[in-house]
Amino acid sequence: MYKFLNNHQTLFWSALIFFLFLTLNIAILPALENQRVHKPLAGAKPLTKMEAAGKAIYIQEGCIACHTQQVRNVDMDKVFGERPNVSADYAMNKRQDIWRNTANLLGSERTGPDLTNIGARQPSDDWHLVHLYQPRATVAESVMPSYKWLFLEKDYLEKGDVEVKVPEKFLKNKFKKIVATKEALQLVAYLKSLKQVKLPDGTPSPEFLYKQKEKKAAGGAGAALPDGGEIYTANCVACHQANGEGLAGAFPPLKGSPIVNGNDLELYVTIIMKGYDPRPEWAAMPNVGTTASLTPEQVTALINHERSSWGNSAPPVKLEDVKKIMEGLK
Repeated sequence: MYKFLNNHQTLFWSALIFFLFLTLNIAILPALENQRVHKPLAGAKPLTKMEAAGKAIYIQEGCIACHTQQVRNVDMDKVFGERPNVSADYAMNKRQDIWRNTANLLGSERTGPDLTNIGARQPSDDWHLVHLYQPRATVAESVMPSYKWLFLEKDYLEKGDVEVKVPEKFLKNKFKKIVATKEALQLVAYLKSLKQVKLPDGTPSPEFLYKQKEKKAAGGAGAALPDGGEIYTANCVACHQANGEGLAGAFPPLKGSPIVNGNDLELYVTIIMKGYDPRPEWAAMPNVGTTASLTPEQVTALINHERSSWGNSAPPVKLEDVKKIMEGLK
């Protein structure tokens, strides 16, 4: 033993062999086994070239410092995804290149909301661009920094330019046009790609623990419906705001809206389910209802909430009428 401890060559090679043995059994073999066992879900799609470039910008800008990409199995995380995440959700992560390991963006801080399912929760290009340019334009209490360096100010729009409809009060010069750079569009493409994939048929979904008691609200024709206010908060408040007044120059108000208070229910439901490309002064609305897989009960509750809030006083709509319209849209 004395000779062994005093022979530097023997010590070096023994330590090296022991280190390689541990590396093989603790790091390499378990990683290969994980890749063998955890395959990507059937509906998972690889990132496009533009989305992959956006992921690199996401990493570059340090977004992981404030945002997670993991829906935990506790009820408070239910607002971030339809189910808790499983290992297969991350099976498509690959090495960035030969020198850099897989970029796992699970994160540990939630200064901002989780982004696991942000592509489904917020499918609007216009909202993401406004939010990146000036977060307080969309969420007044946001502490997120502005990423104005991802945008250009121009006097006139050129062919191919994507204008960002920023409310005037957030512009230094209201005569300038705000145009998204290629990097901004790539980052938005990556954010929109973040969507939870449905589990294969027959595969039980992990449950959310510590479930809170679900609220019910009375709907048209006496039907028991979900809470329309919660549905509005989860899907609409980011653009139309909690007060229903929208954002001037970006997202139209629902307060006093002729569509919200009118009698054309088919138009109302169609806008929710298929989106709407309005007049030039407003940003286009995506197909929020379809993206969020809203049921007729949820759409009815949402409509009744909007028709009875912010001073709106239109009569409630009936579930059977909404069901009939939604069947016709399929």
